[in-house]
Amino acid sequence: MKRRLSLLTFIVFLILASLATEASNWPQFRGPGARGIGSGEFLSAKWSATENVAWKVDIPGRGWASPIVWGDKVFFSSVINSGQSEEPKKGLYMGGNRPDAPTTVHRWVAYCIDLESGDLLWEKTMHQATPESSIHLKNSYASETPVTDGERVYFYFGNLGVFAFAFDGELQWSKRFPVSKTRHGWGTAASPVLDDGRLYLVNDNDEASWLMALEAKSGKEIWKIDREPESNWSTPYVWENELRKEIIVPATHRVISYDLAGKELWSFKGMSSITIGTPYSADGLLYVSSGYVGSRHKPIYAIRPGAAGDISIDETLRSNDYIVWCDWRAAPYNPSTLVHDGLLYVLLDRGLLSVMDSKTGDFHFERERIPDNKSGFTASPWAYNGKIFCLNEDGETYVFKAGKSFELLGINRLAEDDMGMATPAIADGKLLIRTSARLYCIANDES
Repeated sequence: MKRRLSLLTFIVFLILASLATEASNWPQFRGPGARGIGSGEFLSAKWSATENVAWKVDIPGRGWASPIVWGDKVFFSSVINSGQSEEPKKGLYMGGNRPDAPTTVHRWVAYCIDLESGDLLWEKTMHQATPESSIHLKNSYASETPVTDGERVYFYFGNLGVFAFAFDGELQWSKRFPVSKTRHGWGTAASPVLDDGRLYLVNDNDEASWLMALEAKSGKEIWKIDREPESNWSTPYVWENELRKEIIVPATHRVISYDLAGKELWSFKGMSSITIGTPYSADGLLYVSSGYVGSRHKPIYAIRPGAAGDISIDETLRSNDYIVWCDWRAAPYNPSTLVHDGLLYVLLDRGLLSVMDSKTGDFHFERERIPDNKSGFTASPWAYNGKIFCLNEDGETYVFKAGKSFELLGINRLAEDDMGMATPAIADGKLLIRTSARLYCIANDES
């Protein structure tokens, strides 16, 4: 009996330790499982540029990469122009094409700061030169969110390379990549992902697209596969389901699943011509979305495990053997969708919010307009403590009660120069919001 109790106690300890570790770390874009869901009793639902701000630090240069957290360390990147950068405009993306690369020297920088105090622990310059490629006015040269496995932190820049640092700031290895043209010169943004000692990188461009697996410890290439040369900005997702692990990569008009050797398992057609949203899984299903404003199709899909071959669905239908449901007109352009407690939240760029049943795709409410919003939404929504949060480009966060009805609880506003394009991070009872000007650590006073 004592041995049984001891074993039970040990199992409970392991579960609690795992949950505690997950709550204290935010290792990649949108956090554990790319879900955008945090936890912690001290997480605040109300803040401003001064209220419930544990600390804030100014960030030089420009970068839309999200911060990530492991233990007591926060990592993020930026690229600093030695000259004058044109200020991005809020709202619509039209008129932002900048086909010519800047002629001034830029500096690619990795930062590590202390989570508790905001103090700078180290700063490392990875590259200093004139950029070899252009970016959209609203993009940055540091839009890919870094990723960490708790041993090293990996900074990836699509038209430059990947740099692996130890937690003390020592460069472990780096790998450079050739510059490729992107659609209209918009630049890159797909973040790296880690799984079981491997680092997965995708670079979908207009010349030579590829998906690559590297040994995370050494940077040694394990495999590299060619993809259709079409620009996209979606972060890949390693889907560990009840049957297998697979690498999900959305793209132009198509989604492809690869096995761990880089061989295609299944695919389907029916995405829009640009894909930005990040795939993720919840309650046994995979969710993929693609909502380019210039495309007729803006679909959200829920997919069950086990597919093989072509599982495309006719646009007159809503489901098939592996596509549990599809809504052809529901997806946002930039933000990823969010599944929380059986509900799927859809934040459209122009300020409309919908809630669907995540298992059926049925709407509880559809395209409710967010009030008092004057700019677009680029950052993905997140959730904690029964609330849904939506950050717009003015640095204003709209707080909604989670549930089947549209209920706005409040609006949190930052400073006038805090343009919001990066998706926040949540760890150890703290919310980290990166803006164009600074990084905020939001926490209740009691924490």
